[in-house]
Amino acid sequence: MPIEMTRLRFEELVADALDLIPADFAKAMDNVVVLVEDRDREDPTLLGLYHGIALTERLSDYGGHLPDRIFIYREAILDICDSEDDVVDEVAVTVVHEIAHHFGVDEETLHELGWG
Repeated sequence: MPIEMTRLRFEELVADALDLIPADFAKAMDNVVVLVEDRDREDPTLLGLYHGIALTERLSDYGGHLPDRIFIYREAILDICDSEDDVVDEVAVTVVHEIAHHFGVDEETLHELGWG
């Protein structure tokens, strides 16, 4: 049975996960926002999604773009967790995974590193 958790508490866990990002990486994050949504419309089992232009793909003419978006899907994560500790762990993994995409790390590399 999925765990129950308020949206506010879940958002606190996402903020805590963002605080785990090393300062050098946090400073390097550019034009990106992290959003909590209930579910992805196309794939309701998706835990997180990066939508934007990775830092490694931005060219000199990059500018005037809307911020990249990292979505963390609350209900999908809660569906697969049995305890608040599970949620804490899964939120951290999902946040790191999606931030890695912002830095240009692809799925294959993330899986090789154990962040798949």
